[in-house]
Amino acid sequence: MPDKMNFQTPNLTAENAAKLAELFPGAVVEGKVNIDLLRAMLGEEVFTDEAYEFSWVGKRAAIAEAGKPIRGTLRPAPDESRDWDTTENLYIEGDNLDVLKLLQESYLGKVKMIYIDPPYNTGNDFIYRDNFTQSREDYAEAAEEYDEDGDRLYRNTESNGRFHSDWCSMIYPRLVLARNLLRSDGVIFISIDDGEVAQLRKICDEVFGEGNFVGLISWEKRYTRNNDAKLFSTVIDYVLVYRKSPLREKLREPRTEKNNESYSNPDNDPHGVWTSVSVVGQRTREERPNLCYEMINPITGAVVTHKTNAWKYSHETYVQLRDENRLYWGANGENQYPRLKRFLSELSDGVVPTNLWNYKDTGTIDEGSKEVEALLGRAIFTYPKPVSLLMRLAKMVCNPNDIVLDFFSGSATTAHAVMQLNAEDGGKRKFIMVQLPEPCAEGTEAAKAGYSTICEIGKERIRRAGDKVKDEAGLTAQNLDVGFRVLKLADTNMNDVYYAAGDLTQNMLTLMEGNIKEDRTDMDLLFGCLLDWGLPLSMPHTHEQIDGFTVHTYNSDDLIACFEEKISETAIRKIAGRKPLRAVFRDSSFTSSPEKINVFEIFKLLAPNTTVRVI
Repeated sequence: MPDKMNFQTPNLTAENAAKLAELFPGAVVEGKVNIDLLRAMLGEEVFTDEAYEFSWVGKRAAIAEAGKPIRGTLRPAPDESRDWDTTENLYIEGDNLDVLKLLQESYLGKVKMIYIDPPYNTGNDFIYRDNFTQSREDYAEAAEEYDEDGDRLYRNTESNGRFHSDWCSMIYPRLVLARNLLRSDGVIFISIDDGEVAQLRKICDEVFGEGNFVGLISWEKRYTRNNDAKLFSTVIDYVLVYRKSPLREKLREPRTEKNNESYSNPDNDPHGVWTSVSVVGQRTREERPNLCYEMINPITGAVVTHKTNAWKYSHETYVQLRDENRLYWGANGENQYPRLKRFLSELSDGVVPTNLWNYKDTGTIDEGSKEVEALLGRAIFTYPKPVSLLMRLAKMVCNPNDIVLDFFSGSATTAHAVMQLNAEDGGKRKFIMVQLPEPCAEGTEAAKAGYSTICEIGKERIRRAGDKVKDEAGLTAQNLDVGFRVLKLADTNMNDVYYAAGDLTQNMLTLMEGNIKEDRTDMDLLFGCLLDWGLPLSMPHTHEQIDGFTVHTYNSDDLIACFEEKISETAIRKIAGRKPLRAVFRDSSFTSSPEKINVFEIFKLLAPNTTVRVI
């Protein structure tokens, strides 16, 4: 018999317990961990009752939230998409916590770069409301702010007794899930201000590991002071940087003309232009006696030693550098000590980035606002990040075919930056944008312009930015992907038909005639299967008629699906004859259990390596 599809996100908590059970079988019984026994197995020295830790009200619930499975799906919206059949980019509408859970199988360990610009918790930003164990009525009275569902957003004012705790509880599970999606050499960048930067770093130390902290970039977001400020006028924001693992050994930025200004060739060295560095070490002669020796100035013949410091290099290295003409004593030998030549031709991996980013090099929030205004015709978004900031981050991390994720997409600056970068270097980077469809409040410029939600703004920005990037790139943009598939978070495609006998009513009996909700299409079912099977959501998809039945093919026979009623044996045999990796049908495709068994036998005969499932 074909297997049933599960249509539930992974239970990460159960998976963690299973991993423990593999290592310590006796410590895990029926999915429960015996802490005392585990402690005994590992040894007391591994455990501690007192240690530095960062905690807040609701932390345990926030940690648990990341591991809880959900029964949801992503419904495709081709009519709102661009280049649906060919694009590899995604725009997903919905609460990013649930979306990240749904992406766990399809994008586990596949994302090279994550950038997020979460709410800064200034007291005026909307915070995603998760399960704060508050009744809907109490919440409605306290929050007075709603999204389209009426229960997702609230304004986290400073009068809230859990002002910092609620923000920490919001961001923690999302970062846990995001880490799973990163490649082993992946990097996450998080924009943040003074308000929560301390808390965010502690959370990231827990989620990513303190040893995977890379840096904290100070970005000059504006260069004019706010004279209305009472204490300090804030001109910088921060970008917190963490890597997934030590496999990401270094970061480099591309060299620019400014980086090369200091290179010249005063002695006409055949290796080309060069700059120089000192050969004098920081250690004293007493500290490094093995690095103390005499040098000979080849122009003047003078014997040279340093009175207080040792050299940087051993005598053997000095001899090699001298023989290769890599030591520069000045045009006439006037340098007191030689300098080591660094040739530009030998530098292939860029420059080491610094953690102070000047507005002249990276743009400002004013430029970000002007970019959106130029595209959409009016200033309808508050302080979006400039494209130049996101491009600079991406250039440090991304290769031409990498995936970039932003699950607080906002005005979709990240998508714009990915398209612009691809246009400049011919890359094929893919973006995944995730954004909650926050309503645009009445009276705002966005509402006046006809945008009902932030998602509508983001999608239109990508369309217009794509056109602009393509027009400016000209002939080099022939294969540039400026499209995106729109997917929308929804509840499961399946009817809940699992009721106790005493709970059934006459109306419920009609639900049991079919296990799929009436408003769901073939495309809904197909993408539900992709999520359940862990397939990427951006691969080519076609459909055709086989013996009068609609058959969907995904990514060259990675999956073939038919959701028609009472499929003929002829169609089944033709599908099996293609030997797809996976095949899926709906339960009502077969009139009886013997027919299901027959389908399994057909595939066993014609396509023994195909995994067959039903929904």
